[in-house]
Amino acid sequence: MKVCVIGANGQIGKQLVQLLHESEVHSVRAMVRSEKQAQDLKENGIEAVVADVEGTVDELVEAVSGCDAIVFTAGSGGHTGADKTLLVDLDGAVKSIEAAEKADVDRYVMVSALQAHNRENWNEKIRHYYVAKHYADKALMDSNLNYTIVRPGGLTNDKGVGKVSIAENLPRGIVTREDVARTVFATLNEKNTYNRSFDLIQGENGITEALQQL
Repeated sequence: MKVCVIGANGQIGKQLVQLLHESEVHSVRAMVRSEKQAQDLKENGIEAVVADVEGTVDELVEAVSGCDAIVFTAGSGGHTGADKTLLVDLDGAVKSIEAAEKADVDRYVMVSALQAHNRENWNEKIRHYYVAKHYADKALMDSNLNYTIVRPGGLTNDKGVGKVSIAENLPRGIVTREDVARTVFATLNEKNTYNRSFDLIQGENGITEALQQL
């Protein structure tokens, strides 16, 4: 499966790109926003394309065409305002969903946020972020794509432990970015995740086992 990673220069995206690059069953196209980022990837033997989720749907169609799957792990980042969050995490995600449908890319994995589907459990300090994630996820569920929505808890840069908890609803918790990347990687061919969404935090089960028990 050829996977286009949107947000390939992000902290989760970089790790996912490397996993796909080293995989014997998948290949990767990294979508980044600058020629310098693309050149760095190409020098390491990784296919890269320059495009921006704030661009047009047609530009995204060109970027993802020829791929079998898309992983959306782009984000505006915590240093930006609510306006940028809506442009990237919401509208950018929705445009990529539209692009996937236009380009006949059937498989789509969204990196969302813990409890984004449950308004009562949103963090009031970043409510705009949860609004963006909630409606981007809804657009994906309403599409014709074979989707998986991964909703990780608080993200850390600790080394991954390979042990997670996965369920439709989980309490607040943390998870390493490495384990998020590994979980996203594992969902690509895991039929038990097709057209499903789930919360993800650190836990006691191996990633494959946890996904299969979903």
